Amino acid sequence: MPQLAPRHAAPATVRCRRRERGFTLLEILVVIAILGLLIGLVAPAALRQLGGARTSVATQSIERLGSVLDLYKLDVGSYPSTEQGLQALSTKPADVVTWNGPYLKGDALPVDPWNHPYIYRNPSNRAGHEYDLCSLGANAQGGGSEICNP
Repeated sequence: MPQLAPRHAAPATVRCRRRERGFTLLEILVVIAILGLLIGLVAPAALRQLGGARTSVATQSIERLGSVLDLYKLDVGSYPSTEQGLQALSTKPADVVTWNGPYLKGDALPVDPWNHPYIYRNPSNRAGHEYDLCSLGANAQGGGSEICNP
């Protein structure tokens, strides 16, 4: 005849199973520490990529605006003056006869990826350029992080 386990053994196995259900505080702390290390290693790389992406978008936007300015010059005969600015691409300047715009969608002036207006100057301050079209970069101060038309 098989031997039966004593009745008092059943509650002990139930208690063991209850302990095995959850995580200990130490296990949770280890997981949090590992997640913190991963975030500490991945976050700076992701932020660097974001900064590089904004610079790339600013460069591409300046090139696109340069193409639009070239279309303006084909129609009008010259680039907008500094006083007319990029607004001349959206609304017709008073002294221009052959304007075939608007050359940009919407009435708002274009802004760079950091939400600052582009700087436009005609004539250019740089040798070999007819105009300057620049973004001052993230700090909006210029002096190193400035991105200009090629």
